[in-house]
Amino acid sequence: MSGGAARPTLLVTFDLDAAQRAVVQDALGGTADAVFLGDLEPASRAAALRRADVLFARNTARELRPGELALIGGARLVQFLSAGVDFVPFREFPAGVPVATNRGAFAEPMAEHALAMALAAAKRLFIEQANLARGEFNQFVPNRMLAGGVCGVLGFGGIGVATARLMRCLGMRIHAVNRRGSAAEAIDWIGTPDRLDELLAAADVLVISTPLTRATERLIGARELSLMKPDAVLINLARGEIIDEAALYRHLAAHPRFTACIDAWWVEPVRHGTFRMDQPFLALPNVIASPHNSASARGWREVALRRAVANCRRVFVGEAPHHVIGPEERLA
Repeated sequence: MSGGAARPTLLVTFDLDAAQRAVVQDALGGTADAVFLGDLEPASRAAALRRADVLFARNTARELRPGELALIGGARLVQFLSAGVDFVPFREFPAGVPVATNRGAFAEPMAEHALAMALAAAKRLFIEQANLARGEFNQFVPNRMLAGGVCGVLGFGGIGVATARLMRCLGMRIHAVNRRGSAAEAIDWIGTPDRLDELLAAADVLVISTPLTRATERLIGARELSLMKPDAVLINLARGEIIDEAALYRHLAAHPRFTACIDAWWVEPVRHGTFRMDQPFLALPNVIASPHNSASARGWREVALRRAVANCRRVFVGEAPHHVIGPEERLA
């Protein structure tokens, strides 16, 4: 900056290796200095937090010490690496500091994961593998085509749009619900949340990719599941808490042609410190499960870093950041 003024500071609160730090520096493009909180002596942490223009965090509850959040009142943005921030203790944040998620950062690998799950369900891959292991050769038991069906997307943001693009390539029609009831992406039908019932009734495949908020917690319960087709495929990439766990289990047990593809669980190690399910989902043949690894594609961490830092850079060059969350998205 001219006149000898100090450059703005991006304070990174989580650990990055040398290659990842280079990604951060490159994505900043010289607009700010990156400071890494883990490099600082304990006596220097408070001063760094006070002078940070943008705080870049993964999980402030784990990365900051008690009382340190109160020091960031002068920050122009808190940017999170992840898209979901339902675990963030917002009540501890200074008032007036904007918070942004990294919405859509992992959209492409998550969309591929949804496609893989949908195909595995439609083609009965795991069911017939289990049958083969028992000596059953069900060559003429029909599987299903996705082409010509409806892919419903609950939450038409980055993940939902990326998933819709892949499903459209298979010949599926795209129906969606988001808060606006509109989208720039080509789509066959879109509605606001009050039209969720229509989406549920139409979907052959339903992909859940909406954030967990007060409005979406336990949004899908017994009534909503009853509206879906008896042979529908439900794919949850978002948060387990969006679906009533017990209601989903009962529906699966009562409707063997219905398939649940569960990537997001109700109690998970990253958010809760342990993995637990209160229903024996894995004993059901119409469940396809993965350990919330839909975003864990090789090499994608660098992409996510770049996308998050690019949003921070917008602040440094005088532009409004994207994906700033409102009060309705702050659970804690």
